[in-house]
Amino acid sequence: MLKVGYIGLGLMGKSIARNILKAGFPLVVHNRSHAAVEELVAEGAIAASTPAVVAAQVDIVFTNLPDTPDVEKVVLGEKGIIEGAHHGLIVIDNSTIKPASARMIAEKLAERNMFALDAPVSGGDIGARNGTLTIMVGGDASALERAMPVLMAMGKTVTHVGEAGAGQVAKAANQIMVAAQMVAMGELLVFAKKAGVDPKKVVDAIKGGAAQCWTLDVKPPRLFDGNRNPGFKAHMQLKDLKIILETAQEYDIPISGTVENTKLFQRMIDAGMGELDNSAVVGVIEKLAGVEILD
Repeated sequence: MLKVGYIGLGLMGKSIARNILKAGFPLVVHNRSHAAVEELVAEGAIAASTPAVVAAQVDIVFTNLPDTPDVEKVVLGEKGIIEGAHHGLIVIDNSTIKPASARMIAEKLAERNMFALDAPVSGGDIGARNGTLTIMVGGDASALERAMPVLMAMGKTVTHVGEAGAGQVAKAANQIMVAAQMVAMGELLVFAKKAGVDPKKVVDAIKGGAAQCWTLDVKPPRLFDGNRNPGFKAHMQLKDLKIILETAQEYDIPISGTVENTKLFQRMIDAGMGELDNSAVVGVIEKLAGVEILD
């Protein structure tokens, strides 16, 4: 039985770690805040004081952290994974970070006879809890094959996209679409409301046609109930969009729609709504239009 480590027990990380534990894998956990560690220890996990201590005990170690610098520090920094690592260790990052950084980490670990898989996830807190995440993977195919039983405890779809960094490119592409859908949904709800039509009925009318998408299936009921709690926090959506803009600049890729969507999410964060769900970008559109969808 593979022994697994999980570092980063936030909104999604804790649920992913719990599913790994439920699947029967011995689990070692570390987190900056101890409450989540204690919760999982009560369910059978083992606590570790540093990422290096985690890495020394396991066959596979996952990271799930807020941003690129956090992953680089936890993997390569002082008391990081690399300091406790051993030959053949597989390091799998569930975070969303810069593709260039994922490639750099893979190169550094390969020099020490370790494997790195960038394996960002999509599906939000619901997918993390239910073990139905979509996982997109970049890196060595043999390492992925070895890790597959653990990944299948986390998600329903695992796709090997390509070499190191390819998973992060796929996640960036995913976030282009997610942001576009959240903004489009916000616009159509406000459009309907301000034009004097019930937005609930508009959603019912269009969600079975060409406009059908996960966002339109899942998010409107929560918004109509007045629920704008995360989900996936808006400030994390903005972070991902900035990664996309930087990568697009690196490769000279035109992404004008994403540039405009980024501006709306930036306005959302500037208005103090960064802890709300990314679907709550409708609030920015409401303010611009001078109408609320629940008036």
